[in-house]
Amino acid sequence: MTQTYEDFSKYGKEFADTGLKSFASLSKGAQAIATEAGEYTKKSFEAGSAAVEKLFSAKSLDKAIEIQTDYAKQSYEAFVAEATKIGDLYAELAKEAYKPFESIVAKAK
Repeated sequence: MTQTYEDFSKYGKEFADTGLKSFASLSKGAQAIATEAGEYTKKSFEAGSAAVEKLFSAKSLDKAIEIQTDYAKQSYEAFVAEATKIGDLYAELAKEAYKPFESIVAKAK
């Protein structure tokens, strides 16, 4: 009976430690994602502001359309690149958060 209690206590402590390690990974990953999103927002705002300034200085309708087309293309490419980067960060976050539990799952099998 006491052996069972000691085993249960040991596994409970191990699981709590593992949970804390996983939480630390989650926090680190979430911070990286938030930083990346903030940088993208800043760059996107700056690019939009620059495009508006160019539009106001356009001398013809053709030039304004060209500026708008270039801005739309660059914005789309930047968004796709950023979405890919953020997706990779989320995948890495999931891997890192699960890593501490791998040993527990292996023991359970």
